Amino acid sequence: MSTTQERTAEQDLPYDVFSRACPSRGTLEHVTGRWGALTLGALHEGSFRFNELRRRVDGVSEKMLAQTLHALERDGLVHREAQPTNPPRVDYELTPLGSEVAERLLALIQCVEGRMDEVLASRERYEQRRTPTP
Repeated sequence: MSTTQERTAEQDLPYDVFSRACPSRGTLEHVTGRWGALTLGALHEGSFRFNELRRRVDGVSEKMLAQTLHALERDGLVHREAQPTNPPRVDYELTPLGSEVAERLLALIQCVEGRMDEVLASRERYEQRRTPTP
């Protein structure tokens, strides 16, 4: 077996995100972190240039968006297309895998948004129980 075909016993095990050593844990973190989820959700709308994406994902810093895009590109979820123009133009879009992940995230986002009245009422009840009465 060549070096590229050799697999360790650890690599032959199924992925388990609950295991500390599993590489899926890092990808899950990239996808479910605040900026990862919002970036994937925004890119599900279509291709964006960096500054367009930054405006769409309100509140993300340039540094955090760059780090997020690098991580998502490395994981194969985002495709970065650099156009040979002056000034350079770089577009970001989802890969097929990124699109599948984004669709699942959007379902979660829609669920959360659709149930926010319940969440806010729960927060209110929680705060009332935690606040001492004078």
